[in-house]
Amino acid sequence: MWGTNGLKRNLIKNPSALEGLQNWSIDENGGSQWKVEDLPGGEGEMFPNTSVQKYFVTSNQTCKKSQLIDLKKEGFSAEILDKFQPAIIVTDWYAARKDCSCQYELLVRLLSEDKKTIQEFHPQPVNLPQRCDGQWHYVTHTFSNYGPGVRYISFQHGGKDTLNWAGWYGVRVSNSSISVDI
Repeated sequence: MWGTNGLKRNLIKNPSALEGLQNWSIDENGGSQWKVEDLPGGEGEMFPNTSVQKYFVTSNQTCKKSQLIDLKKEGFSAEILDKFQPAIIVTDWYAARKDCSCQYELLVRLLSEDKKTIQEFHPQPVNLPQRCDGQWHYVTHTFSNYGPGVRYISFQHGGKDTLNWAGWYGVRVSNSSISVDI
């Protein structure tokens, strides 16, 4: 009734870097570019969920990556999306190295069939200070009452280190999630 797979599941492919950068589109790849590292990494902390073993890390110039989720291909019918407008829940995790300041950015857009923005979540960039505790933080947002026409979800995140150190001292991201609550 609710689509081909009625189970709530993560629609992000390769959310925790187990397959390198596979399934991600690289939108910006500044400095030393995106890299995948094993937890906890240099000057880092372990992830709160021990099943997460890797993360993506940015460099000294802006790095952004994205995924475009086709809700129809994921088994959600136009009728269900338009009539019931189930909650769309977004969560993303980020951390800094303890020795370098960095910036984290997130942009999630609900898109129409012709990929026009219906609604978006674009919080202010988060600046994490040098000599922080290296702990993982998360941001979450729930889209609801977004109106008819949503057919795609665009998820983009990234950032950079703010001290301009060559290498991989920028924000770390992992365990990204988008689910449709039906």
